[in-house]
Amino acid sequence: MATGLKDRNLIAIIGDEESVTGMLLTGIGNVDQNQKANFFVATQNTDSSEIENTFKEYTHRKDVAIILINQWAADKIRQVLDEYTLTFPTILEIPSKDQPYDPTKDSVLKRVQRLFKD
Repeated sequence: MATGLKDRNLIAIIGDEESVTGMLLTGIGNVDQNQKANFFVATQNTDSSEIENTFKEYTHRKDVAIILINQWAADKIRQVLDEYTLTFPTILEIPSKDQPYDPTKDSVLKRVQRLFKD
């Protein structure tokens, strides 16, 4: 295993209250010694800059392996997601209770499809 990957043991989530609560009930919740959580509850009224700052914080953390993000929240920061090219943490867009998943918007899926076309 590459250096540092063994320390990436958390799943982070950015999403609506239902999605975050569901994931917290599975046991992924973590608050570190600096009071930094690996979850962020957003609403349709949450400013895109808050979502973007949280996303960037999670991508720079050395303990996060996967970031789950509701697709509607991902849409608010689509340009940032499209520019993200690192393998870790891996980004997974997930549906929310009120909005179904649309594979045509998913940045990761688009990258995978481009690989298969080349």
